Amino acid sequence: MNYYEVSLLKSPLNPLTYQSEEKIDLGAEVLVKLRNRKVLSPAVIIKEVEKPKFKCTDISEISAFYYSKNMLEISSFISMYYVCSIGEALSLYTAFNSEFAYKNDLKQYDSQINLSQEQNRAYDFCEKEKQALLFANTGSGKTEIYIRTIEKHLNEGSQAVLLMPEISLTPQMQKRLESAFNTSVAIWHSKISKKKKAEIIEKLLKGEIKLIAGARSALFLPYNNLQCIIVDEEHDESYKADSKPRYNLKDISIYISKKYKLQAIFGSATPSLASFYKLPFVRVKETFFTTSKKYYYDEEENLSQNIINKIHATIEDNHQVIVFLPTRANFKYQICSSCGKSVECPYCSVSMSLHKNDRALKCHYCSYTQAIPASCPSCITGIISNFRIGTAQIEEELKSLFPSKVIKRFDRDIVKTDKQLRTLLNEFNKKEIDILVGTQMLSKGHDYHNVKLAVIFGIDSILNMSSYKARERAISLLIQISGRSGRKGEGEVIIQSKNSEFFKHYLENLDYEEFLKEELEIREDFYPPYVKMAKVIFASTNGLKAQDEMNFYVKELKQIEFLEVVGFKECVIFKIANKYRYEIILRSTKVNVLLNALHNISSNIATIDMDVIT
Repeated sequence: MNYYEVSLLKSPLNPLTYQSEEKIDLGAEVLVKLRNRKVLSPAVIIKEVEKPKFKCTDISEISAFYYSKNMLEISSFISMYYVCSIGEALSLYTAFNSEFAYKNDLKQYDSQINLSQEQNRAYDFCEKEKQALLFANTGSGKTEIYIRTIEKHLNEGSQAVLLMPEISLTPQMQKRLESAFNTSVAIWHSKISKKKKAEIIEKLLKGEIKLIAGARSALFLPYNNLQCIIVDEEHDESYKADSKPRYNLKDISIYISKKYKLQAIFGSATPSLASFYKLPFVRVKETFFTTSKKYYYDEEENLSQNIINKIHATIEDNHQVIVFLPTRANFKYQICSSCGKSVECPYCSVSMSLHKNDRALKCHYCSYTQAIPASCPSCITGIISNFRIGTAQIEEELKSLFPSKVIKRFDRDIVKTDKQLRTLLNEFNKKEIDILVGTQMLSKGHDYHNVKLAVIFGIDSILNMSSYKARERAISLLIQISGRSGRKGEGEVIIQSKNSEFFKHYLENLDYEEFLKEELEIREDFYPPYVKMAKVIFASTNGLKAQDEMNFYVKELKQIEFLEVVGFKECVIFKIANKYRYEIILRSTKVNVLLNALHNISSNIATIDMDVIT
């Protein structure tokens, strides 16, 4: 009889011991019985052990799926660093299927790309450094460097993955990649159908697909010979997972690159401070087209006459306009003019957002929807006023101001499928849309060929967030959105802000590299990347229980040397989906001290976020 420790996939439980008469390889996926379940549970063999003193249950079934040695090692690291079970970490991966044999056909690819002298310098630097930051200005040709790097690896018979923040980047990139690599490339993200995903996996396992381009999950596919990881728009915070395991894809990519000696490139025009600090970087300032920007500032909220005039002049010259807002819907808050209370979600302590077209108020946290009230639900008599304008409202106002023009919205309420995304971007680049109104999806690296004006609303709400990253987020976002205007020739940018002196200083007088160096000085000794930070959230339908758990662990954690309890309180959003939430913020210069403390938190209502982005 053989005895094995198995990790249950997607389960927070520690490994369990089972027995089998058959010899089973480490990494094999098996099915096992759990005491209270009728359906067999999938699990992975992670360790062979001696016969235990207790009676073991038989492993019920051995499947054709397995997890490679690399997958087991990386999952072990994720489990240790991001404080989750091995089973939860392994669940990130798509397993190998032993029914498909890998065949490494040596194809030769010719992308027909000729790099400039500056691009060649960056290409050579990235190859030499193995883990490198490609700090390249908007329009300097990062994609050409990516393609030449991928081409080199594929011509050597290996595989590559190109990671992007979310699906809004894929249509344009897909065209470039398919022209270079034809059927050897596949696009991977959450909107791809289950059937299509199965087809991609089969071709990847057989060696027919050698390059995957896609979102976070693309890193966790069954690669036989991965030798190149490229993380595009590396500054984007969506690379940090917001559900367990709360990993950061960039850090996992660095870990994989160093451990298995493969090449990793992290590219951005506005790199994150953490990557700028951690990685050797090459700067590319030269751009393909001569561009110039004129910045204008407007302190009036919403659509001022000055902004309306600029939009009118731009579209009369047969150019296009993009309008950015950080908020979707019509209005973010509804506040009573009598009692001053907002209309809150009954299950979350957040204001509901107004969606006029749906004739409803919606919660953007738990998706609860209700009819728009005729009067204030709190005082009954008061009149509800709207605050903090959103994309839907600006779209509505622009349509009334420019009735003969085509105005469309680009946010998650409108773009829900891959097809909708492609259609909208295609229409815009064919000049069938005059004004595109959107959220941060607008900033995601698209080439808008005919845009000559970018209007930016609500940037003060980002700058004034209670976060050590507020300045970095605001400046990075402004540069990214500004970069969509005047890709060729002159472009204009209007920034609606009461902090014009701050933005003038950093946008017009300083290079982003200088901003990053200044920001590093500000953060020294207190914030990442100089220290490690983590957040522990206690959430329960019983608010007193959540508070008591928090207070108990605050006392425990305060006893630990080299660990600082920065703060403990109700979460900013106190209630989500009917659960009351309390948090502890921790900080330490010693990563092992912080991790040991986090691993010793055994509360079943606690969630842990290592390297929290606050």
